[in-house]
Parts: sequence; structure tokens; C-alpha cells
Amino acid sequence: MRKTVLTASLVLTLAAPATAANASPSSASSADATLLRYAKDTWRSMTAMVEPASGLPADKVTGDLKTRAKVTSPTNIGTYLWSTLVARDLRLISTRDAAERVDKVIEALEGLERHAPSGQYYNWYDPATLRLVRTWPETGDVVRPFASSVDNAWLATALMMVRNAVPAQAKRANRLLTSMNFASYYDKAARPDAGTGLLRGGFWPERPEGCSVESDYAGTGTTVYSTCHHYGAPAETRIGQYVAIALGQIPRESYYGPYRTFPDNGCDFGWQEQKPVGAWKKYLGVNVWEGTYTYRGLRYVPNWGGSMFEALMPDLVVPEAKWAPRSWGRNHPVFVRAQIEHGLNEAEYGYWGFSPSNDPHGGYREYGVDALGMDEPGYTSDAERTSVDPGYEGCRPAKPEPAAYGDGVVTPHASFLALPYAKGAAMANLAKLRENFDAYGPGGFYDAVAVRSGAVSTWYLALDQGMVMAALGNVLTGGDLHRYFAGSGVEAKLRPVMEIEEWNVGNS
Repeated sequence: MRKTVLTASLVLTLAAPATAANASPSSASSADATLLRYAKDTWRSMTAMVEPASGLPADKVTGDLKTRAKVTSPTNIGTYLWSTLVARDLRLISTRDAAERVDKVIEALEGLERHAPSGQYYNWYDPATLRLVRTWPETGDVVRPFASSVDNAWLATALMMVRNAVPAQAKRANRLLTSMNFASYYDKAARPDAGTGLLRGGFWPERPEGCSVESDYAGTGTTVYSTCHHYGAPAETRIGQYVAIALGQIPRESYYGPYRTFPDNGCDFGWQEQKPVGAWKKYLGVNVWEGTYTYRGLRYVPNWGGSMFEALMPDLVVPEAKWAPRSWGRNHPVFVRAQIEHGLNEAEYGYWGFSPSNDPHGGYREYGVDALGMDEPGYTSDAERTSVDPGYEGCRPAKPEPAAYGDGVVTPHASFLALPYAKGAAMANLAKLRENFDAYGPGGFYDAVAVRSGAVSTWYLALDQGMVMAALGNVLTGGDLHRYFAGSGVEAKLRPVMEIEEWNVGNS
């Protein structure tokens, strides 16, 4: 149900971030009080997802906090663990309560079936029974056990935090963490032109239908069937690299394996969203094409689909702006500005924040700003899938720009991800969503809003609420999750690799 929409001029006024010159201590205090209230309500949705018997969270819960999904994943478990640390640090729960919750999760993780040679967890478990999900509860479709490099990496980041944040669980968390061999995903021959490798998406322990590669990447002598694709572009999938490098399981040079953009090499990469501008540079002996795209006066390094969580989810854990100040530290604020520009001025939705989420019209879908992604079809910002194609000179003609955009789908977690880079704009956007739509429930913001039809997805997802909790925790504690992740020698291994790179991004 839609409420009255603000005028465009007022929208722009509200979206303007407060500056150091005009922000008073009282306004800062008021903003933090609002964020703390959001954290308290969001934590309520996280606890509602927890299965009492096992202590593990479900994948999602209905907006009334009464009906949980019957599956969970390593990512869900990871987001719940770090949300528990945030809830403790914000004094939403006691230290004892947090320790008991972490203990119960660790116990469940110790008992879950996983791929023994590599120590990798599979994608789907029943949080009530702790058994592998082999048939999908809602449809009865067969589920083949699959180990995902990204899902396991998100769980690993939480274990890395626990070993530094919960002393009583440090040994058990570290034992689980170090038993996970991420080299099982690493294909050292994936970038022969660069002299380094890439991570694959994952593997099946048994041969699946469709494309797979028979492999023994972990050197265990056990055959697995890996995905045919690698992660070769800078998206949220880089978290797998961070974890594997930090654990000393893949070469540090592999950080430079994924393309920043694909190089301008005739029409070989003429399928990408636009023709990049850049130059070749060498880092740690790896040749890197430091390409950038342009969008409405901004120059940036894209991600795969143009979504906010691809750009900023790893930044919740790894302090990318601090450890890579001349690359990610420059790119993140530009990417946020571009998302705001699309929502307010190009598509004229009056709102912004486009990222994969539940679809208010049913199901789950990838949303983003098409122009900000490398993939030419890209993720779109509206339900109608309105896309852009600027073409690629000499290879692909441009298509006419859209006359208008349709029912834009905005997800609140995107605004929370943007807090470190546009706090005033993010809080104004959230306030408008809450004021103008039935977008807020007992567990905080619902997952997504279609801003022209007013349709709302009244669900809470562990992934998205976990991002909200992490973002709020870092803003309100001054980076507790970053500190927990960086400990135990992680910063010493990762920061020197990341901080040497430089991107030419900003105003074009």
C-alpha cells in the first residue's frame, strides 16, 4: 500500500548528506540513535530466524516473524554469527547470551556433513535436523550437494571474527576455519596470460548434469566436479580470494587475477557493457589492465551486474577503503554516488539502492544499475527490466536510451551498505521508504519495495538482514567487525597486497 510520495525537490533536499561544517553533535547523536533503533529491530528478525533446537538461522522468515524457511546455508550461518557479535557490542544482548549463541552455532557446525577432504560445507542444510537438504522443501525438486567458494568464504569470515571476538570459542572456531581448504576451488592455470589463477564457483562431489570439470584442485587425491566458470570480475565473490590468501592457501598474486574491466582488445571483449579507458600496470609481477567505465560524469571500476552488494558486501568485513585507499577507497564512494544518481535523476524513482533481493511481485531477483556492471545485459533497476546498451565502437552498435523506467525495486540493505560513504543520503533514503510505504515491520525494514506500484516484499532474509547488522555495527562501533577480521595476522597478509594498487576513478 503506497503512501503520498514526496516532491522531487524535497527528495533532493533530504538526500543531501550532512557535512562536517553543518552537522551538530546533537544531530549526530540523533542519527546514531536512529541507527541503533534500526539495529535493535533488525536483530529481532535475526533471532526470529533461529531454530531453537540447533541454534542455526533459517534462510528467511515471514514479516510477522512467525514462519521460518526450512533451509539454511553457510552464508546465512556466517551472517548470524557476525550479527551476534554486533548485537553484543551494541549491548542489545549480554556477553553471556552472545557466547551461548556462538557456542551453539559452533557445535552445530562441528556436526554438519561436509566434504571431508577439503572441509568445505555444502550449500543447503535443514536447520531443524542438521541434515543435508537433498530435496527442496517447497517443490520436492532434487538438490545435489554443492560446495560454493563464496558461501564457504562468508562462513569463514565469521569464524575468523569469532576467534578474535569470543575468546572461549577461539580454538574451536580456528579449528573449523583451518580445516577448510579453499585451494579446492583454485585453478592456477585460469589466467595464463597474467601468470596467475582464479577461483571457480564451486564443486559437486558427484558428477552433475550439465557442464562440470573433473578436477583435484585440493591435491587430496579425491575427484570433484568443479563449475566450468571462474570468478574473473570484481564482485562480492572476491571474498573468497581474501579468505584464501589470508589463510595462506592460494598465492597472494591471485588477488590480481580477476579483471578490473576486460581490456580494450579489439572485439575480443566487445560484449562487455562499454568500451573501457585505462592502461596496463604490473603488481606483484602480474599484468593488470586498469580499466574504468564512465556514467553521467563519473569514472569507476564496475562490478559484474551493477548491484550494491557486489560492490560493498566485502567491505563489511575487510576494511577495503583503509587497506586499499587508492583503489577500493576511491571507487566505493563513486559507486554509491552513481547509484544515487540513477535512482533520483536518471530513472527519477525518488529513491535509490538497487541490489539482489526478494521481488515484491514474487520470487527473488537480481537488481542493480545496468550501466554500472560489466555484463552487457546487466542487472536492471525496475521490474520491467529496462536496460541500457551504449554499444562498443566497431563491435556492437548502441541502442537508444530508455524513454522512461518502470516500477523501480529498491532494497533497504543497499542504503545500509552505503552508510560509510553517504551517511546523510542513506539515512534520508531509509526515512523516506519508511514514511511513504508500508516498508517497516517488527524486524526492521522489509526486504524490498517497488516504489511506483507500492508493492512490498514482507520478508526478512538472513543474508540481507545480516548485511544490515554488519553495516550498523561498523558505523556505530567504529569498525568492530573490521578489527575482528583483521586480527590473527590477517591484516599483515592482505593489506600489503591490496594497498599498492591505484585506480583512476572519480569525476570524468
